[in-house]
Amino acid sequence: MQSILQYSGIAASIWLITGVYVASLFYPQYSHTRQFCSELGATGSPTHTLSPLINNYPLGLLFTLFGAYVISISDGSLAYLSIGILVIVHGVSTWGCGLFAMDSDPYTEHPTLSCTIHSYCGALMLLSLLIAPSIVALSSEFTSLMRGFSLLCVCACLYFCYRLHLAFKARTYPGLYQRLSYGWQILWLVAFSFYITD
Repeated sequence: MQSILQYSGIAASIWLITGVYVASLFYPQYSHTRQFCSELGATGSPTHTLSPLINNYPLGLLFTLFGAYVISISDGSLAYLSIGILVIVHGVSTWGCGLFAMDSDPYTEHPTLSCTIHSYCGALMLLSLLIAPSIVALSSEFTSLMRGFSLLCVCACLYFCYRLHLAFKARTYPGLYQRLSYGWQILWLVAFSFYITD
């Protein structure tokens, strides 16, 4: 069981890429550069039911299992305990994004309650995997290489979040920058998974 838990972070990363790609195959003319990942599960989308089933729900479980594993090996370390809790928060928020769909139009001026909850869950997802690598970057418990890489991931994620903000306002390629921003968070999760299972 422990071996399953320790690799659940890596499995989540692979599942995420595969799940988004598979769901997009059932969404005619879906654009990975212009549309958000959440639009696959948006209200009224062709993959409204399918996307949460193959993305949010299993991903939430994998993130939560990995967070539980990190807590189980914390051995009194506040850094490990905090990171484990944050990864669990990320997993639960992933479920929330699946349970509460965003509106079909991401530019709507009056979002529904479901879309508002979805947005808050998305914000928690972002923050949880920004704070976790920040803890690593600032903690002497980790190697200098892991600390430096964590700092790089945080900076890259924030940079692409800024580019996402600009692209969203300009209505150009927000989907591309969302993937690049989240991609750095997932890359950190993979690196951290290998780090603690080495």
